[in-house]
Amino acid sequence: MESLFQNHFLLRVENLLFAITAVISGLLLLWQLISQRGIKEIDARVAVQLINQQNALVLDVRDDSEFAVGHLPNSKHIPSEKIEERWVEIEKFKEKPIVMIYRSGIRSNQPSLILKKNGFVQVFNLMGGIDSWKRANLPLVKR
Repeated sequence: MESLFQNHFLLRVENLLFAITAVISGLLLLWQLISQRGIKEIDARVAVQLINQQNALVLDVRDDSEFAVGHLPNSKHIPSEKIEERWVEIEKFKEKPIVMIYRSGIRSNQPSLILKKNGFVQVFNLMGGIDSWKRANLPLVKR
Protein backbone atom coordinates (compact mmCIF):
# COMPACT_ATOMS: atom_id res chain seq x y z
CA MET A 1 0.00 0.00 0.00
CA GLU A 2 2.85 2.34 0.85
CA SER A 3 4.54 1.88 -2.57
CA LEU A 4 1.20 2.60 -4.30
CA PHE A 5 1.00 5.85 -2.34
CA GLN A 6 4.60 6.70 -3.25
CA ASN A 7 3.97 5.99 -6.95
CA HIS A 8 0.83 8.14 -6.89
CA PHE A 9 2.73 10.94 -5.12
CA LEU A 10 5.62 10.79 -7.63
CA LEU A 11 3.15 10.86 -10.54
CA ARG A 12 1.50 13.99 -9.10
CA VAL A 13 4.89 15.66 -8.65
CA GLU A 14 5.85 14.83 -12.24
CA ASN A 15 2.54 16.22 -13.50
CA LEU A 16 3.04 19.36 -11.44
CA LEU A 17 6.57 19.84 -12.82
CA PHE A 18 5.25 19.34 -16.37
CA ALA A 19 2.52 21.93 -15.79
CA ILE A 20 4.99 24.43 -14.33
CA THR A 21 7.33 23.91 -17.29
CA ALA A 22 4.46 24.46 -19.74
CA VAL A 23 3.38 27.66 -17.99
CA ILE A 24 6.93 29.03 -17.92
CA SER A 25 7.40 28.22 -21.63
CA GLY A 26 4.16 29.98 -22.46
CA LEU A 27 5.15 33.03 -20.45
CA LEU A 28 8.53 33.20 -22.19
CA LEU A 29 6.83 33.12 -25.59
CA LEU A 30 4.39 35.79 -24.49
CA TRP A 31 7.23 37.95 -23.17
CA GLN A 32 9.01 37.70 -26.52
CA LEU A 33 5.89 38.96 -28.31
CA ILE A 34 5.36 41.78 -25.83
CA SER A 35 9.01 42.85 -25.86
CA GLN A 36 8.92 43.28 -29.66
CA ARG A 37 6.56 46.25 -29.04
CA GLY A 38 5.08 46.32 -32.51
CA ILE A 39 8.25 45.65 -34.46
CA LYS A 40 7.42 43.35 -37.34
CA GLU A 41 9.74 41.04 -39.19
CA ILE A 42 9.41 41.13 -42.96
CA ASP A 43 10.95 39.09 -45.75
CA ALA A 44 13.03 40.51 -48.60
CA ARG A 45 10.02 40.68 -50.94
CA VAL A 46 8.06 42.90 -48.55
CA ALA A 47 11.19 45.00 -47.92
CA VAL A 48 11.52 45.65 -51.67
CA GLN A 49 7.86 46.70 -51.81
CA LEU A 50 8.31 49.11 -48.89
CA ILE A 51 11.44 50.57 -50.47
CA ASN A 52 9.96 50.94 -53.96
CA GLN A 53 6.36 51.88 -53.17
CA GLN A 54 6.63 53.78 -49.87
CA ASN A 55 10.17 55.15 -50.14
CA ALA A 56 11.20 53.32 -46.96
CA LEU A 57 14.48 54.19 -45.31
CA VAL A 58 16.89 51.26 -45.16
CA LEU A 59 18.85 51.45 -41.92
CA ASP A 60 21.83 49.13 -41.68
CA VAL A 61 22.90 48.65 -38.06
CA ARG A 62 25.73 46.19 -38.69
CA ASP A 63 29.26 47.12 -37.77
CA ASP A 64 31.53 49.08 -40.13
CA SER A 65 33.40 46.08 -41.54
CA GLU A 66 30.17 44.19 -42.32
CA PHE A 67 28.69 47.26 -43.99
CA ALA A 68 31.83 47.73 -46.13
CA VAL A 69 31.60 44.18 -47.49
CA GLY A 70 28.19 44.90 -49.00
CA HIS A 71 24.97 46.74 -48.21
CA LEU A 72 21.66 47.65 -49.77
CA PRO A 73 21.72 50.54 -52.25
CA ASN A 74 20.96 53.93 -50.67
CA SER A 75 21.02 52.51 -47.15
CA LYS A 76 21.87 54.63 -44.13
CA HIS A 77 24.52 53.14 -41.86
CA ILE A 78 24.39 53.62 -38.10
CA PRO A 79 26.09 50.81 -36.15
CA SER A 80 23.84 49.35 -33.46
CA GLU A 81 26.10 50.46 -30.63
CA LYS A 82 25.73 54.09 -31.78
CA ILE A 83 21.98 54.16 -32.46
CA GLU A 84 21.14 55.63 -29.04
CA GLU A 85 23.20 58.75 -29.72
CA ARG A 86 22.66 59.02 -33.51
CA TRP A 87 18.95 58.27 -34.06
CA VAL A 88 18.32 62.01 -34.42
CA GLU A 89 20.10 61.82 -37.81
CA ILE A 90 17.03 60.04 -39.19
CA GLU A 91 14.37 61.90 -37.19
CA LYS A 92 12.71 63.19 -40.38
CA PHE A 93 11.77 59.56 -41.18
CA LYS A 94 9.61 59.05 -38.05
CA GLU A 95 6.42 58.61 -40.09
CA LYS A 96 7.99 56.61 -42.94
CA PRO A 97 8.69 52.89 -43.01
CA ILE A 98 12.16 51.93 -41.82
CA VAL A 99 13.66 48.59 -42.84
CA MET A 100 16.28 47.54 -40.30
CA ILE A 101 19.19 45.47 -41.61
CA TYR A 102 20.97 43.24 -39.12
CA ARG A 103 23.43 40.39 -39.46
CA SER A 104 21.80 37.03 -39.90
CA GLY A 105 21.30 34.71 -36.97
CA ILE A 106 20.95 35.79 -33.38
CA ARG A 107 20.82 39.53 -33.04
CA SER A 108 19.79 42.18 -30.62
CA ASN A 109 16.49 43.91 -31.24
CA GLN A 110 17.78 46.93 -29.32
CA PRO A 111 18.23 49.39 -32.23
CA SER A 112 14.64 48.80 -33.38
CA LEU A 113 13.34 49.24 -29.83
CA ILE A 114 15.29 52.49 -29.46
CA LEU A 115 13.65 53.86 -32.61
CA LYS A 116 10.18 52.82 -31.41
CA LYS A 117 10.84 54.41 -28.02
CA ASN A 118 11.75 57.66 -29.77
CA GLY A 119 8.55 57.85 -31.80
CA PHE A 120 9.33 56.03 -35.04
CA VAL A 121 6.02 54.60 -36.20
CA GLN A 122 6.84 51.93 -38.80
CA VAL A 123 9.92 49.91 -37.86
CA PHE A 124 10.46 46.61 -39.68
CA ASN A 125 13.28 44.08 -39.21
CA LEU A 126 14.48 42.23 -42.29
CA MET A 127 13.95 38.59 -41.35
CA GLY A 128 17.21 36.68 -41.80
CA GLY A 129 19.18 39.91 -42.03
CA ILE A 130 21.52 40.69 -44.88
CA ASP A 131 21.88 36.98 -45.68
CA SER A 132 18.22 36.72 -46.68
CA TRP A 133 18.73 39.69 -49.02
CA LYS A 134 21.72 37.92 -50.61
CA ARG A 135 19.81 34.63 -50.94
CA ALA A 136 17.09 36.49 -52.84
CA ASN A 137 19.79 37.68 -55.31
CA LEU A 138 18.94 41.31 -54.64
CA PRO A 139 21.49 44.06 -55.29
CA LEU A 140 24.29 44.98 -52.92
CA VAL A 141 26.79 47.79 -53.25
CA LYS A 142 30.27 48.32 -51.81
CA ARG A 143 31.76 51.70 -51.01
